[in-house]
Amino acid sequence: MDENSLIYGLELQARALTPQYGESNDVCFFIATNSLKPTNQVHLIQYEEEQGSVQSKVFEHALGEVWKLNSCPRNPRLLASVYNVQKGAQVLTKAALFTLPEDLNPDPEQLKSEYLPWEQVEVLDTEALGERVKTIEFHPNQDTLACVVDNKVAVMQRAESSTRVVAEVPASGSSSGSAKHTQHFTGGKWSHHHQGHQFLTLQDGNLSAYDVRDTQHCAWSINDAHGQMVRDLDCNPNKQCHLVTGGDDGYLRIWDCRMPKAPVFERSDHSHWVWCVRFNTFHDQLLLSSSSDCKVLLTCAGSVSSETQVQAGLDESNFSGADAEERHKLLPDGLLQTFDQHEDSVYCAEWSNVDPWIFASLSYDGRVIISKVPKQYKYQIIF
Repeated sequence: MDENSLIYGLELQARALTPQYGESNDVCFFIATNSLKPTNQVHLIQYEEEQGSVQSKVFEHALGEVWKLNSCPRNPRLLASVYNVQKGAQVLTKAALFTLPEDLNPDPEQLKSEYLPWEQVEVLDTEALGERVKTIEFHPNQDTLACVVDNKVAVMQRAESSTRVVAEVPASGSSSGSAKHTQHFTGGKWSHHHQGHQFLTLQDGNLSAYDVRDTQHCAWSINDAHGQMVRDLDCNPNKQCHLVTGGDDGYLRIWDCRMPKAPVFERSDHSHWVWCVRFNTFHDQLLLSSSSDCKVLLTCAGSVSSETQVQAGLDESNFSGADAEERHKLLPDGLLQTFDQHEDSVYCAEWSNVDPWIFASLSYDGRVIISKVPKQYKYQIIF
């Protein structure tokens, strides 16, 4: 076991992990189980770096097995889940919002079960939109949700205790004559840029960006980004037009949406499907990726990062010669580190939103591993 890693085990299978984005002091993650057993769970874990330990709070997710989790960046107590529910012979995928209680340390004698109680559970009304919700995405800085369901993206404005649909982005070719053959969206995410008006969608092997103010307006698209299905995407928070994708071809690719014909950076270090890709929020030359090859990879894409531009400017103005090269040296492009402590498909890998050097990964067998960027890379970036 790597000395920089710590394992937290769940009793049930799991494939949903998200940082507690609204938390600004402690390194916290939510994990949810994906079991056909009657009771699923949501774990809120807090990593104590000094003690080298993990503290956990466990909640019941009685609605069904969880396929996706997202936490609200403005409210640390608000969480969205996507889960399956049986309706007769049909299996529907629905979504709900969960609010944590203010007191996470109640008197044990007052608890009615082994689980902490939610303050509120609100099932979102998505049946009119379709049968299979793919994700619920919180807007980065507005009280707005985006719901990807079948061939639609529904933008929901949040009131105090209700949700209503204010816009829809239909998939192309969704006329009544071809509705049965319409390819459904497979995922999506808000752009960090463009004044918060763009929502990025995945549709099999294609990427598209929609301006949510105009339901007919596709801002840009990238077709056949991977040749096979694109499993995940992430926006570079520090470089406006750059995004990263991971697909079934095992590739990690960085795109500039102004030049959609070819990626500006790519690696093929995974040997199976890439399920998750993430830019480091603080140092976007660092990327995490996880795959069903049971590995988590730390990759550097310094040559196309925002840090290249910043450091070039600093070199010219403040340093010269060898001094500049030593002070502002970027890490070399390529694979930096392989984390192979998982024994099953790794569906999620997420950076901490509090500490840029810590990340968590989750494999299907319920193993959560909290890891750190190796010190030699950390010090090269800092000093």
